[in-house]
Amino acid sequence: NQRMLLDLMASQPRSFAVAVLAEIGMPGGQGSSRGLASALMSLLELDQSSFIPAHRLDMHALLESWLPGFKIPRREDYLAGGRWARQSFYEAIFGVAKNIIEDAERYMALKGHIQRFRHNVETDPIPVPKESELEMINVGIEYDKSSMPKFPSLPPEKLSEAIEKAKDLISSADRQGEIAIAELEKSNGKTVDSELCKTAIGIYQEAFDACAAVVKLDPLSFQADWFKQFYRRNYDALMVKSLYDNIMEDVDKVRSWMDALRRGASQVAQTENHNFMKNSSILLNKLNAIEENEPEIELQEESLPTFFANPEKHSQQELIDAIIDAVFFNKNEQEQLMKDPLVRLLIPNRPGHYNFTVISAMGVITEGKHGTELEAAIKRLYKERGITTIRADTGTARSFEFNASKIEDAIIAAVNLKKPFGLLGYSQGCANILMCESLLRSGTPLQQKFLTTSNSGLVCRQLLFSAANGSVHGPSTNAKVQRLIAMCEDFFKYQQGYFSRAFITFFLELLNNFMDSPPFQNFMGGAQSFLPEGSKAFWREGQHLPQVPTCVLRGVMEKHTTPESLEMISNVLTKQSGSALHDSQVHVYDAVGHPVYTKNRNGRVLENCDMGGAVQRCHHWSPLDEEVAFLKTKRDAIQGSFDCAKDRHVYPWIDVNVRFGFIEYASEAKKAGK
Repeated sequence: NQRMLLDLMASQPRSFAVAVLAEIGMPGGQGSSRGLASALMSLLELDQSSFIPAHRLDMHALLESWLPGFKIPRREDYLAGGRWARQSFYEAIFGVAKNIIEDAERYMALKGHIQRFRHNVETDPIPVPKESELEMINVGIEYDKSSMPKFPSLPPEKLSEAIEKAKDLISSADRQGEIAIAELEKSNGKTVDSELCKTAIGIYQEAFDACAAVVKLDPLSFQADWFKQFYRRNYDALMVKSLYDNIMEDVDKVRSWMDALRRGASQVAQTENHNFMKNSSILLNKLNAIEENEPEIELQEESLPTFFANPEKHSQQELIDAIIDAVFFNKNEQEQLMKDPLVRLLIPNRPGHYNFTVISAMGVITEGKHGTELEAAIKRLYKERGITTIRADTGTARSFEFNASKIEDAIIAAVNLKKPFGLLGYSQGCANILMCESLLRSGTPLQQKFLTTSNSGLVCRQLLFSAANGSVHGPSTNAKVQRLIAMCEDFFKYQQGYFSRAFITFFLELLNNFMDSPPFQNFMGGAQSFLPEGSKAFWREGQHLPQVPTCVLRGVMEKHTTPESLEMISNVLTKQSGSALHDSQVHVYDAVGHPVYTKNRNGRVLENCDMGGAVQRCHHWSPLDEEVAFLKTKRDAIQGSFDCAKDRHVYPWIDVNVRFGFIEYASEAKKAGK
């Protein structure tokens, strides 16, 4: 079969052979030099014993005829006694593979041009809210609307009135909220018992409705600075409320987790204060040697009493303060949350079922549709809000394209329910959902319709600990693997003097077969998403809807939030990157809802859609529980490492989009005939 394929390639122009090799190394446009190198090693050692010598091919000469200017290395030259015995055969093949992929850029560009429908070119203006559009026109800036998304037109006066009404209500609600909270702190009561709080909540709810009305008039209005700020405040406020509700209702093991988190946060504060005093002493007394030998202070867990175990003993506002202090990492964000009346009023959405479906895609290691990530939260979501969750049947360490095809199957199932849907991605699943959205948007008219149909289209995204911008683990591991292969090669060259040629040939054939096997190639495709070249190609070709808001949940790991099983990998990432601001897998500045290292038009579109979210004290495996039960240790049990609140990964995202009209109540959708 391989000989027939080679004959076909030989009968075509040279560009065809380059394209075939490019498809091996770049199946979806993400260049994998390692994958192509493995395939080339197998191809060059092709078993031709079935043919008589006259009919056998010189694979090196054949490849060199297809690739003018390339010199294909021969293995025998790199074995002991060969011309290049001191050099690595694998590194030589890897260099050829890398050059082939670079030369194939033109082919991949042509392929992308043919296979994908382009809604815009790079020079087209970025979609902006009509409010910004009117401002540009008023100051005399020309704005080409020909390439903009087609939304229903409306009189500018009507939109301006709606925006002013929403802004006035937000300001009025904030003023009333500050008065209500000041009174509440004096009385030490609850928001439900305070008339001032009820008044403030009523005005806030009017502001939510006014903002939802603005969104109906202009689907891009949420990108305006004032709207995005208010949206973000609500998302963070609903995050606090979700945690507060879990504590009061004693959901799962949230109370014990919060107590462990609070103890850890207190220890961090004490340690930071001790280190500050220690450093001051060094500066003042110049006793470096003595201070360096001074033992670290011992912080006893028993000295810090439980707090959340008996929430009824504390006031509502005390609990809110404790939640913010324990859960959120950034001091500035903590201060903003503590001052915000939206947070302190704990405003709920009104009861009722939502007209919405969640499509989830989990991380690089997953059981797909049989997975149990966030299972308890998903069950509660269905019981309380009537929301169905469809798990995409993504695979472990599979390529973007494979996983995107499985997410497309889940989207088709959601469309058949005739409900709008949202995409929920976790870790590598974030890249997979964005890839699926991009492929659908650039696909056939039917595929595009899956995203944009009014009663069953995409309305929002949620990215949990997103690895869509790659991870430092990727290039670091890639460099280590390269070095390890070269070291193994040197070791086996030395062994040539002790083993027969037949054994060495058998071993090399075994190695080639393994590196060219489908499981190995599938793994290489999945690992490619963590490498810069894979991430670059993914973002370069992306096309995403501008009218869909994106929420994110990011975390930073500290000593008291580090599971024992992640301790080594966390320290490795800190050492490799030079920064400890990560969740053990991705850095906090990478785990956002838009491309960081690729600058293009689509990246700016996604940046406008990125609503953000306050950074939390947590690790990358926060959504997991039973999936990692075999890794739990006694220290993890004390820290509550895997007992964290699962609802916060989904509830605030859904509730904030309901609040601003992106998701409707089922009763309202039924009245509207949707």
